[in-house]
Amino acid sequence: MEIRNEEHAREMLAAWQQLAAPARKKEISLAIQQLELSCMYYEQKGNRQGMDRCERCIHILREQFATLGG
Repeated sequence: MEIRNEEHAREMLAAWQQLAAPARKKEISLAIQQLELSCMYYEQKGNRQGMDRCERCIHILREQFATLGG
């Protein structure tokens, strides 16, 4: 699932709370990878707003990933 914005990132983290830690780490990792690809796309298009949004979402997800011992 593609994360659209910071609020959606937080919603997905809340939904993933019910998963076991390894599954949560996998979901977060996949979401980060997708956001990194989106960020590269926005960079190629010169869309600074899109890049910033992706980077903020990545930051939110990485913070949560770190709490899982990742």
